[in-house]
Amino acid sequence: MYIEYKTDRAITPDEFIDLLQRSTLAERRPVHDPLRIEKMLAHGNILITAWEGDLLVGVSRALSDFSFCCYLSDLAVDEAYQKAGIGKELIRRTHVAAGEEQVMLILLAAPKAVNYYPKIGMEQFKDCFVVRRKG
Repeated sequence: MYIEYKTDRAITPDEFIDLLQRSTLAERRPVHDPLRIEKMLAHGNILITAWEGDLLVGVSRALSDFSFCCYLSDLAVDEAYQKAGIGKELIRRTHVAAGEEQVMLILLAAPKAVNYYPKIGMEQFKDCFVVRRKG
């Protein structure tokens, strides 16, 4: 398996939805609303993709100010490719793209992934607060 990581390749809403469905993230993303997915892709400012040939197998989509913080909103890896280090590498490359020396990388873990992040060296932070979306 040879995985190629790209920072300069845009993906379509259909490609993103397909990957979300092949990962566990589709359960918590608006995959039945392509316009909303399109907006998510258009307004994130860091997109790192992982490919095996022409198959999209991983995505990291983040929002950053490139000086203080970066919110990693979506980390999706095709279930058939999980446990191969792809997620860890997508996170690393996202942090580098955001400016790892000065930027804190932040994410909200999906329930099924809570135990994953400490295993790859991320610190769990208990003092997080959210205002839930209304729709």
